[in-house]
Amino acid sequence: MDIWIIQNGEKIGPIHDFEVRKKIEFGELSADTPAWHEGLSAWCPLGEIDLFTREFGLHPEESKSTFQDATELSPGTPPPLPAQLHLVRRFWARWFDLYLFAGVWWLGMWAAGRDIGATLSNPWIILFQYIPWFVLETILLQRLGTTPGKWLLCIRVLNDDGSPLNLKQATLRSSRVLFLGIGFGWGILALICQIIAYFTTRKLGRPLWDHAGGHRLQTSPINGLRIVAYIIGLFVALQLQMIVVAPHMMENIKKNFPAFSEHFEKNPPWHLPEKR
Repeated sequence: MDIWIIQNGEKIGPIHDFEVRKKIEFGELSADTPAWHEGLSAWCPLGEIDLFTREFGLHPEESKSTFQDATELSPGTPPPLPAQLHLVRRFWARWFDLYLFAGVWWLGMWAAGRDIGATLSNPWIILFQYIPWFVLETILLQRLGTTPGKWLLCIRVLNDDGSPLNLKQATLRSSRVLFLGIGFGWGILALICQIIAYFTTRKLGRPLWDHAGGHRLQTSPINGLRIVAYIIGLFVALQLQMIVVAPHMMENIKKNFPAFSEHFEKNPPWHLPEKR
């Protein structure tokens, strides 16, 4: 019998049942691996399929499928992939974009001759600094369906019917992320928004901004070259930001917290004891 399975987010098949048994024997497949064969109306855990319950030492009545039924299936056609949250990919793609923008933004402020110390002390500039990025993100999603971080991690944003986002849909999605996803990127508010987004995504099956707009992610496997490029890009983005911002942050600390600054000047954490 031909079997389809899902491994690492990819639909694989058809595979003959004896090949599946070999994979189970070698530990390549587990009882909860999503699987399907003709006659089933939905993906179900491999351990629930009668052909393989003996390999896992299970009985069909001992477990219950957690996958939703697929509808309007054509004979011999495996159902669509079960929805995946991709929480880790979402998180790192989002913050790559934000760190990259922040690095370029602060470098641009320095190149334009702006007073970086005064800018850091201006809460309104800090509050709204990410708005230009989300304007750019809107254009990228509408034209390409992706952003630098999403592209490196093999993510595209589409409507539920597979169509690309139009300008209005992309604008609404980016605005929701700015408000609900990162809280303008402002300190504790950003952390609270991220925590809320995590739990609502687990409950709804997708973030609020995708749930409200009817969007989904299209993903593909990430190769090693993209991972290396991601790490290098993130490192460069952080360095750009810190080269410009860090000296002025230290100056602000000295100015606003003189006792704290004096203590560390007298007792630097990197001071080594003198040799006797």
